[in-house]
Amino acid sequence: MKRVVVALTTLLTVTASVLAVGLLVASSAPFARAFDRQRGAHLAAQFDAAKVSATQLAATAHATGVTATAGPFATVTVRPRTATHGQGLGLPPGIDLPPTTVVGRPDLGTGGVDALEVVAGRWPTGPNEIVWAADGSPIDVGDELDFGATRMKIVGTARSIGRTAQAWALPDTVAALHPTGLQMLYRFADAGTDAAINADRAAIAAAVPPDALQGAASYLSVKADAEKVAGTFAPFVVAFGVLGLAMSVLIIGIVVSGSVSSATRRIGILKALGHTPAQVVRIYVRQALVPAAVGAVLGIPLGNLAALPVLKEEGDAFGTGTVHLDWWVSAAVPLAVLAIVAATAFGPALRAGRLRTIDALAVGRTPSLGRGRRARQLLGRLPLPRPVSLGLGTPFSRPGRSATIAAAVALGALGVTFGAGLALSVGGVQTALNRRDAGDVIVYSGPPGNWDAAAVEAAIKAQAGTVRYFQSNEFDATVANLTGTTEVVTFTGDASWGTYEVIAGRWFAGPGEAVVPTAFLDRAGTKIGDTVTITNAGRTATVRIVGEVMDLSSNGQRIVTDAGSVAGLRLDSGRGEGAYHIDVADGTDLAAYAAALSKVVQDQGGEADVNVGEISGTVVAMDTLAGTLTLLLVAVAGLGVLNTVVLDTRERVHELGVFKALGMAPRQTVAMVLTSVAGIGLLAGLVGVPAGIAVHDWILPRMGHAAGTRFPAHILHVYHPPLLAALALGGLAIALAGALLPAGWAARTGTARALRTE
Repeated sequence: MKRVVVALTTLLTVTASVLAVGLLVASSAPFARAFDRQRGAHLAAQFDAAKVSATQLAATAHATGVTATAGPFATVTVRPRTATHGQGLGLPPGIDLPPTTVVGRPDLGTGGVDALEVVAGRWPTGPNEIVWAADGSPIDVGDELDFGATRMKIVGTARSIGRTAQAWALPDTVAALHPTGLQMLYRFADAGTDAAINADRAAIAAAVPPDALQGAASYLSVKADAEKVAGTFAPFVVAFGVLGLAMSVLIIGIVVSGSVSSATRRIGILKALGHTPAQVVRIYVRQALVPAAVGAVLGIPLGNLAALPVLKEEGDAFGTGTVHLDWWVSAAVPLAVLAIVAATAFGPALRAGRLRTIDALAVGRTPSLGRGRRARQLLGRLPLPRPVSLGLGTPFSRPGRSATIAAAVALGALGVTFGAGLALSVGGVQTALNRRDAGDVIVYSGPPGNWDAAAVEAAIKAQAGTVRYFQSNEFDATVANLTGTTEVVTFTGDASWGTYEVIAGRWFAGPGEAVVPTAFLDRAGTKIGDTVTITNAGRTATVRIVGEVMDLSSNGQRIVTDAGSVAGLRLDSGRGEGAYHIDVADGTDLAAYAAALSKVVQDQGGEADVNVGEISGTVVAMDTLAGTLTLLLVAVAGLGVLNTVVLDTRERVHELGVFKALGMAPRQTVAMVLTSVAGIGLLAGLVGVPAGIAVHDWILPRMGHAAGTRFPAHILHVYHPPLLAALALGGLAIALAGALLPAGWAARTGTARALRTE
């Protein structure tokens, strides 16, 4: 039985440790690792095919600083239209999608620059087949789209680590779409900074005719986005990883130390037969290592199997594709666990080996009668059933062993508390972010030239079920103290019911007031109450910041205000992305409502959708990670309790026989064994829960800081009295679950057999 417990404990320990270490490694510079694996492009350059030839572009491979290239690839930018009610799109036929850049590539480019990674489906093998970028788009394998007069089928989704295109097809397929551009992908000897990339870009531009280079996308912006997500993951992954490793070391120590210490009498027999102390030590270290080695070997594939789906979620969230477990993790972790087993076994084995033979033989398996006697006498005076008072007194007979049970259960309760709080907080973050797109139905506007706002608003008002609506628009402008463009979001109409999640301050009440994300305040060096100046086309407008809101869009360079605040800036010359947010009456068929509005706006290039909210891949990955690691921590803690109760029960088997001879029924035996750990579990839970809350309250703000935001109080303070009461019983549940199996074994042991055991 002891060998089985050692093997099982080692198996779960290796499984948990492989997952924990693998996650820690995967969370360290995930973009850089994926970028090297896929030989990502430092620069994706777009050229005008009318001003430069393919031969001239091929010659840029010899430009200063260039170390590798791919291309030229023909490109075309078209606005596809839904042809079927797609699996992923869920849109009816005839809906125009945003402009899409399609690149003609003969293959995935494996081994070259920007090797694509197929996520689902396959690479095109014939004409009119296309692969879509796996970037969170609702388009899925099997959907069909019309590109002008050409209908194409989505046969796969793929990921480019540098996001070099939105779709790919074979060169002949793209040629049929009349491409107007050429793409070249470059890797450079020096590409670590914006300045280096800009110098490389200038060298490329100098090697081609004037104005041939239309644009170039640096990998550094993609890297910044991926590293922000990785930075969000890192605090809680490290917390779980350290907790899992600490738990593993503790449980291995409990199991192995108890296994060796419980064999003291047998050690005396071996010494009486002539074994030297060194031989005794080797025997018992070896006996601990053999079942541990079996568990470690079995734990390697289990750890990898547990890691793969979790790492895939993490890789999707990072935007770096499936993250594979490094081979050295599967080798180093089991060896480290076996080293811990050997070191843990060596201490008690050495002490036993040094015992005199007569002392070892004289040591019985039943604990000293004097230890814990006073506690049992006091408990026996309480108005409790005798099996319960006996069970409650058992921990005092082995205080050291009881302390190890308490430590294991406390760590398990800590992990459950932290995991539950993390899931609730992350869910709150998702809900808060979804408030940026208010309304039951959203109408997305088409191109400014085609859009008849008056007709659309008339249709919304006339639609049965409409309760209220407001319009939002997004424009680009510049703001003092901030480099680059800032996204200005304007609201027209009563948007008081569609406010973002306010962290501090309040929502704007009218023109001249604005709210901004946390990152805006940090980058611009401003605070609530300050004024900022927005500039566009030589005109300026001043708004006062009245609130800090939760918004991670545009890296925080965003201002949300009333449309009247910027009425004089001629923002209609910007990109003008707009939407109508509609709140409908209860009981309204949302799908029918959206379909009716779609008929009005489709001819203008718009669309109406039911607002189903956003499901962030990052949130899904965090929930998956937290759930998996919490379950493993609970399992390892339960095994620690199991092992300790098994040792204690076997040592007290003669005592159990006496109790049975005096009339103790099997159910009373079970009650006594379970009670022996119930008090420890309850107290350990009461210690683990506040520790878990402390870890949660320390980790969450750091996750928010990495993401570029603060969190409102209700996202941080998720532990309410009913939840705390349930979590407080978590330690008790872990202890009872771990003791259930040995309690059943004790109840089934016959009286005669128990009395013969000494």
